Amino acid sequence: MNARKGLPTGWPWLIVFLLAALAPLLIRSGYVLDVAINVMIFSIAAYGMNVMLGYAGLLPLAHAGFFGIGAYAVGILTLKVGWSFWLAWPLGIALCAGLGLLLGLVAFRTRDDVFAIFTLGVGVIITQVINKWDALTGGNDGLNGLVPPKLLGIDFGKSLSFYYLALLSLALTIFLVARVRSSLFGRSLIAIRGGEDLARSAGINVYTHKLRVMMLSTALAGFAGGLYAVYIGFLGAAITGPTTTFTILLYLLVGGVGTLAGPVLGTLIIRVLQQSIQGLQDYQYIVFGPLLVLLVLFFPAGLAGLWEHLRGRRTASLSGRKTGKGVQDAGV
Repeated sequence: MNARKGLPTGWPWLIVFLLAALAPLLIRSGYVLDVAINVMIFSIAAYGMNVMLGYAGLLPLAHAGFFGIGAYAVGILTLKVGWSFWLAWPLGIALCAGLGLLLGLVAFRTRDDVFAIFTLGVGVIITQVINKWDALTGGNDGLNGLVPPKLLGIDFGKSLSFYYLALLSLALTIFLVARVRSSLFGRSLIAIRGGEDLARSAGINVYTHKLRVMMLSTALAGFAGGLYAVYIGFLGAAITGPTTTFTILLYLLVGGVGTLAGPVLGTLIIRVLQQSIQGLQDYQYIVFGPLLVLLVLFFPAGLAGLWEHLRGRRTASLSGRKTGKGVQDAGV
């Protein structure tokens, strides 16, 4: 419960998603819907990175590779095998989780910077395999002609229908991550982030917890990738490369690493800025670079972290005033 107003802590999120659900009825713009859908898809991918970096303190630089694996799994199974999207999508998620487990079995023999470099190398290998395996992935030509799914007479090829599918997917992702964050598993991850040796001394199986969070992270990346595949309708190897990984990392740094609202907030701000300066597409990172440096210098916890800090100070100030008033009323 919210201690100040007696409301469940999930109410702000419920209000946000209610407003998001009503937005397309008020703003009838295909362009705005397209930006919003992309924001939601990449927010899901950012949440996948956040459970690793924000909770366990591990930087997975192969994240875009698993985003691509989820996307290509859906693309290959629907185009070449003839499966329904609703069967291909969960299989792609399971494939990403399984490959994440295999990666973790090797990667977690390293630590800190070596782990990040190792996963970056794996990400590059994934991109090269996708780019060179012409018979399966289409190679440089990619996969074309992915058809949006249908369910119970609803055609998700329409922007409005797909908007609600992406919104529901994002809501499920945030709910899952929030439950993980508040669980014993999530608290154990935060203990690992604070220090692996200290976590072991508290009885936490560090290796097992790291494997589990790697599987969760890669599964969320595949979850987002499957949505991306059928929304865009075309897949190329570039989406699996390090540039995509670092862009998702940028979303996290702006929004706030380790916060619940950070991934969606950072993705929204950066994607909107990217659309605003499309004419400078080749120089976008020249614009974002200095902004990111300033953000890290002055707001290292990101925008969501800054909001939590200011709210905490305000709560402490109000509490101090009430305490002082109580002392005066008591005649002390």
